[in-house]
Amino acid sequence: MPKAKKAPVRMCSGCGEHREKRELIRIVKTPQGSIEVDVTGRKNGRGAYICPKVECLDKAVRAKRLERAFSSPVSEEVFKLLSEEIAKYEG
Repeated sequence: MPKAKKAPVRMCSGCGEHREKRELIRIVKTPQGSIEVDVTGRKNGRGAYICPKVECLDKAVRAKRLERAFSSPVSEEVFKLLSEEIAKYEG
């Protein structure tokens, strides 16, 4: 009998909780150096994940966890896109 596949697990940059990859929103730093919200989860580059909750985004912003994950500053535009994406999940 074949084994069941394990779902990939990632940690939220906001709350630090481990969740399945498909439950999280991915932010990626591309090889060109731009930081983008990756709705497909397949773009090349360094990824960070965040729960689709406003509280997690606030924690990540206050503690500068995304800046630390990418070793570079994250623009306000990225945070705006993230909050819009979270609104889709909540609303």
